[in-house]
Amino acid sequence: MEPILVLAHTEADGSLAKPALEALAAALSLGGPVTVGLVGATVDASAIGGCGAARFLAVTGDAFAQPRYSTDAAAAEALCRAAGAAVIVAPQTSRWARALSGVALRLGGRVDTHATAIAIRNSVPSVTRWFYRQRMEGTLTRSQRPWIILLDAGVVAPWSGERAAVEVQAIPVDPPPTRTNVLGIEATQAGGQTIRPDAKLLFVAGAGWTKKQGDGTVHGAEAEELILGFLRTSQASLGGSKSLVDLSGEGQPVLGFMTHLNQIGQTGSTPRHPKGLSTCCHGEEPHAVGWRFIGERRAVNLDPNCGWARGKADVLYIADAFAVVRELNRLLG
Repeated sequence: MEPILVLAHTEADGSLAKPALEALAAALSLGGPVTVGLVGATVDASAIGGCGAARFLAVTGDAFAQPRYSTDAAAAEALCRAAGAAVIVAPQTSRWARALSGVALRLGGRVDTHATAIAIRNSVPSVTRWFYRQRMEGTLTRSQRPWIILLDAGVVAPWSGERAAVEVQAIPVDPPPTRTNVLGIEATQAGGQTIRPDAKLLFVAGAGWTKKQGDGTVHGAEAEELILGFLRTSQASLGGSKSLVDLSGEGQPVLGFMTHLNQIGQTGSTPRHPKGLSTCCHGEEPHAVGWRFIGERRAVNLDPNCGWARGKADVLYIADAFAVVRELNRLLG
């Protein structure tokens, strides 16, 4: 097996987040000599010291603490050249997705994003990924080197092992001139976070929450209160159907906390959660695509002939979503 480099950016305390540990586990499974390259203000390689990597390299400094294309690309390029690896594995984070395509161009290599598996086939590495909006799965290899592979989160069990002291080789990099200055991070209000990638449950709201109910009126305020209450007590992640997130452009009542970032389906995201609960949704295409990687799928809908009733959900409850969520909040509270 060709030499492998694992690229990872560290957290504020120098540790590695779950996506980086997943990329490390995928690289170790290939069986070749592995080098770990870390980027950040500080690094704590002892957390993965027992992984069996042959070398540990690091680019550190305040200039590399914040995500920025120019500094991230310079650091990644320096690590790739120092490692001399033919295959480079990195987590599919927004930070690396922005920078590593440019790094591949600088190195004269190639890059593939959103890989869902990495394996050795016929003595050469190959990756698996989805094409055409998650409808087709393909396996591919490349002869160009270096080959940079960005691995999607949640597809490999993260590496876990004993801490061990290791020697980290510092790679000197002069930070390039920058035109951006990171002033800080503006976080959401307490309890306002609705997207939780590591949540055990995905709760999806459809356009039915903003339509007229049995009494002939719209209950938008109650819908917001019920959904937010359920998210707070269950710590679920919130998803939205395309029809719901598009309502704001049509002048119709909307859920104030729902944005296009919550959208799942054909033109949205394809989250990976152990369980999913869909409410007031219908239609086959969005859920066949967006829910492909959800382990156990359940839905609440008043229409027994909706798309969910035709095999898209493991369990379908024919009930009023308002009443169901109201009772769930009572039980959880």
